[in-house]
Amino acid sequence: MKLLTGKAMVCGEAAGELLYADVGLSFWGGVDARNGDIIDRHHPLAGHNLSGKVLAIPSGRGSCTGSSVVLELLLNGAHPVALLFEHPEEIITLGVVVADEIFGKSIPVAVLGSDGFAALKQARYVSVSGGRVAYSSMPIPAGPALSAPRVEALPSFALEDRDIAMLAGEQGPAAKAAMRIILRMAAIQGAAGLLDVGRAHIDGCVYVGPSSILFAEKLRDLGGKVAIPATLNAISVDERGWRSQGIAPAFATAAIRLAEAYVAMGASPVYTCAPYLLENPPVKGEQIAWAESNAVVFANSVLGARTVKYPDYLDICIALTGRAPLSGCHITANRRATVIIRLPELHAADDGFFALLGYHVGLLAPRAIPLVTGLETVMVSNDDLKSFSAAFATTSAAPMFHILGVTPEAPSIEEALGGFDAGPPLDVTAESLERSWRELNSASDPQVGAVCIGTPHLSVEECANLALLCKGRTKRPDIEFIATCGRHIHEKVAAAGILAELEAFGVRLVCDTCWCQIGEPLFPPNARTLMTNSGKYAHYGPGLIGRPVHFGSMRDCVDAACTGLAKGRLPEWLLKLQRHGNAAHR
Repeated sequence: MKLLTGKAMVCGEAAGELLYADVGLSFWGGVDARNGDIIDRHHPLAGHNLSGKVLAIPSGRGSCTGSSVVLELLLNGAHPVALLFEHPEEIITLGVVVADEIFGKSIPVAVLGSDGFAALKQARYVSVSGGRVAYSSMPIPAGPALSAPRVEALPSFALEDRDIAMLAGEQGPAAKAAMRIILRMAAIQGAAGLLDVGRAHIDGCVYVGPSSILFAEKLRDLGGKVAIPATLNAISVDERGWRSQGIAPAFATAAIRLAEAYVAMGASPVYTCAPYLLENPPVKGEQIAWAESNAVVFANSVLGARTVKYPDYLDICIALTGRAPLSGCHITANRRATVIIRLPELHAADDGFFALLGYHVGLLAPRAIPLVTGLETVMVSNDDLKSFSAAFATTSAAPMFHILGVTPEAPSIEEALGGFDAGPPLDVTAESLERSWRELNSASDPQVGAVCIGTPHLSVEECANLALLCKGRTKRPDIEFIATCGRHIHEKVAAAGILAELEAFGVRLVCDTCWCQIGEPLFPPNARTLMTNSGKYAHYGPGLIGRPVHFGSMRDCVDAACTGLAKGRLPEWLLKLQRHGNAAHR
């Protein structure tokens, strides 16, 4: 038996068989909340079950809804007995903190650092007590030699009078519970204090199981009311159209019940995963508290607003108090790039390029904030950056990126780095982009049964572009073409006549929900494969819907809807890049 000493994020004792991987895991889209199966088809642990195991991964990645999945696992008994990380992890850990604070259910969580985490690679069994970890090839019970008192850390900084008042219950029991959770997370983050935020976007309205309703209704019944403007993310059904879509009433009513609990606390039912498309989006330097991974990355990177990648449930706690831990990207020094990623010379590309590039950059920078160079002379739209943000947030745990000469905090390399020595750049090559393209194209059967776009929700411009691509063409009647968008976008495209053009082609425009939450029967049960232009959905789709995916541009999606076939070949821009070689970099 060998011993390691790490840092306890959540205290407790546990022992069990080790499940180890050196790749981060998103619990949302990567773990089945009902039974603990790992469903991320791209992950080395795919097919394993984490229930009853000690799970060791470098960190989380991807969706902010991972905390909701953790809570559901803890309350239904399908959870790991302990969590071990290489790096501090907030989204997964927050799920444990909420389970502990609200429901009295907890497991130990510890961070081991690079050397300690690497030492576990050859282990089979682990025993955890606080930050102390024993490992061996034989089972180890948690015993007195490892025992540690359970004392959850609270931050060392001084609280303001209003924070003390909330913690004492003077603003009601909901604000008190929210403040306790905020302070525990502040301690985990090493926050320097608390700060005021001006708005919140709530991702906890996504239904992952009964626990999500229990949590929201608990806060509602305790008298919870938002203290700042708050918007709601896409929910798990189209609130107004689910009946005509054949959704099971039990599921739909549960999803709507969850949303209504947040509305009762004062959140606005905009139901979109792209809140930056709403009127009056945040501005550069504005302090906000957003959840939903693509929205966080877009807000930080493209708008220049300031938010941490807030986990589900911490988002509503901050909305109830108006206070957030002063940490992460709220602080200027934490927004600088720490790695440079250099692109080859690019002459022309389709819209699928930015989804592919975001996915690939996330793989190159799984935790670091990257500065991407080589796009300085390329016309880059907000829709391109939206696509990039969503795919990047899928493969990286980092809360933002910079693109030289494009994003607001990267007018120069020097300003993006902020004095940090990033070392030699990482070069993107045509060969490496092809590997990521093939990873997103998991389908071998060229037949396409459904076209799925709108992850994240479509903008007005994307809807207009889609209508142009569909004009004069005929969709095969046996192929479903479904796009998702927010209510506010639906109203605008209807008023502009764009909706009529899309419906004439056969596109179904669905509101309130998005593809990361859609299942059968809205997704056609007979479809064996699907086609998407979303890097995010191309990654999560195989695990969420159980079908392989074809990935391409929006034009490729329309072509597939008309022919029933995916092209199955590299895009022209990538073939051209391969022909010209990768030696010359900007």
